[in-house]
Amino acid sequence: MPHNQFLMNTRDIKFVIKEWLPMGKLLSLDAYKEYYAIDDIDNFLDVNFKVCRDVMCPANKIADEVGATFVGGNENAVVTPDEFKTVYKTIQDAELGQQFGFRGDGKIPLVWYSPILEMQSAASAAIVMFWCLTQGATTVLQDYGTPKQQEIYLENMYAGKWCGTMGLTEPGAGSEVGAVQSKAFPTETPHIYKMKGQKCFITSGDHDLAENIVHLMLAKTPGALDGTPGISLFIVPKFWVDPETGVMGAWNDVTSVGIEHKMGIHGSSTLTLAMGENDNCLGWMVGEVEVKDGRGKGMSQMFAYMNEERLNTGLFTLGCITSAYYAALEYTKIRVQSKHSTNPKGPSVRIIEHEDVRRMLMYQKSGMEAIRALIYTSYLYRDLEVDAATPEERAYYGNMFAINNPLCKAYSSDMARILTGEAIQCHGGYGFMEEYAGAQLYRDCVIHGIWEGTNFIQSQDYTGRKFTMDKGEPFKKWVAEIDDFVATQKTDQFAAEFAMLGDAIASFKNIVDLNAAWTAGDKQMKQLFATRTMHSGARVYCGMLLLSQALLAANKLAELGEDHFDANFYKGKIASAKFYVMNHVTDVFGFEKAMQAGDRSSIDIPEAAFM
Repeated sequence: MPHNQFLMNTRDIKFVIKEWLPMGKLLSLDAYKEYYAIDDIDNFLDVNFKVCRDVMCPANKIADEVGATFVGGNENAVVTPDEFKTVYKTIQDAELGQQFGFRGDGKIPLVWYSPILEMQSAASAAIVMFWCLTQGATTVLQDYGTPKQQEIYLENMYAGKWCGTMGLTEPGAGSEVGAVQSKAFPTETPHIYKMKGQKCFITSGDHDLAENIVHLMLAKTPGALDGTPGISLFIVPKFWVDPETGVMGAWNDVTSVGIEHKMGIHGSSTLTLAMGENDNCLGWMVGEVEVKDGRGKGMSQMFAYMNEERLNTGLFTLGCITSAYYAALEYTKIRVQSKHSTNPKGPSVRIIEHEDVRRMLMYQKSGMEAIRALIYTSYLYRDLEVDAATPEERAYYGNMFAINNPLCKAYSSDMARILTGEAIQCHGGYGFMEEYAGAQLYRDCVIHGIWEGTNFIQSQDYTGRKFTMDKGEPFKKWVAEIDDFVATQKTDQFAAEFAMLGDAIASFKNIVDLNAAWTAGDKQMKQLFATRTMHSGARVYCGMLLLSQALLAANKLAELGEDHFDANFYKGKIASAKFYVMNHVTDVFGFEKAMQAGDRSSIDIPEAAFM
């Protein structure tokens, strides 16, 4: 598949949203029942598909080969190709961008945003970033901004006139956010500060697609505590906005120092920004909260942004996986090479008929559908965390979302490198050629494992806070759901798969017990196996989700019959579940074996011996 050919199929997306997930439960809630019915999702999906196919995807080659260009200066330090401007305007006119961040009356369910963002990321993993960061910024301002801040900023951001970014990373403070050196000094105007500092790797840090860019910057006030407790969050627009009138004024001394030269997502303008080079950069403290005893509110505020963007990162990753899979599928159906193993003297066949190619395709298909099920489910939980009818339900769904979120970000982005690599392998030598989509998709997806806290940080979160929050009760429920599913839903048709999943969940429980033992003893071993523990949890959970889908698909197939036009789709769902449980989930046993063996060679090796 070339860069500008959009091959995505939406059938599985509609299956997940309209058939499998309990969408009726969500849409019956007060927040949605007066606004949406289940079939309304089709309008969003169909329009978005056309925009992705006809506008975004054709611009993707330009995004990769030309990208965003740094020209310097204060007004527009970054210039984007005309094709970007067409895409941005089309997205805004169709209200398919940051408008999904709106959380008031008539809001669109976030779970409906999942397929929108997946498709857009599949069309261009770089261009989609120009509005996605804005959506996250609006979440922070809705949750924590003062009424005046919301009045001034949100309408312009929803309209696409202004964009948003998150400013965490600094040259000396990457994953260690608490080490930020940016400073905020009080002025004579309450809650307005003079900003000093430098941020790097700021996605959409500058561009010419919007009138203003609203940076949410982390910084410390004088006397702030060391580490994350001392951090505050500030609205630092590219052009200062009067806090009383909302009128946009002069450049706010946010200097674009340079654009990063990246391995992938070349069309995304990732910048280093300097605040206050001319001692004239102002910031407005989010929520106008006071810093008491050196403690700021910045990290708790920014986590609303980060948690949403971690989930979004999973969707960015899924878009790359999806695009790579459909490119590989298309290629293997037309590429003729070699005799079939069962007929060595016969004609050469299409490579999709060869066993190992079918294995690679199924590895991609089942992995893609597992990750989609995981992320869409988690977005549904995010909706229910806010809108479910009772406090008990809201707490339950909030806990389930919290446990799933590191899996959505880290498992999906770890698997992306493997799954897109398999798509390249399906193309043979042509997969290594830049004329085909796989090479770009592989380069584009690598960043997702680093964004929003590296995947090891996600694994630490999963095996630390998520295992133990509320005395471990939510995590026990999370595990019990898989147990209960295996015990109550197993059928003769999927007897082997349920048996395998049952064995895997037992293995995973042993892994959890080992983590608990290491927490009390050998903490280095817990760190060493955190990523593998996270992958184990993701595999058993996704195995449950896909088997749940297979049960539904089997019932649908029996109801519709073999001659129905959708029969092959449902057969594909059954095959995906079988393959995933028998080929992905089985990795858990190897992880458990390695953990039981307790190999310490990577800890004990002298540093000089790495040479």
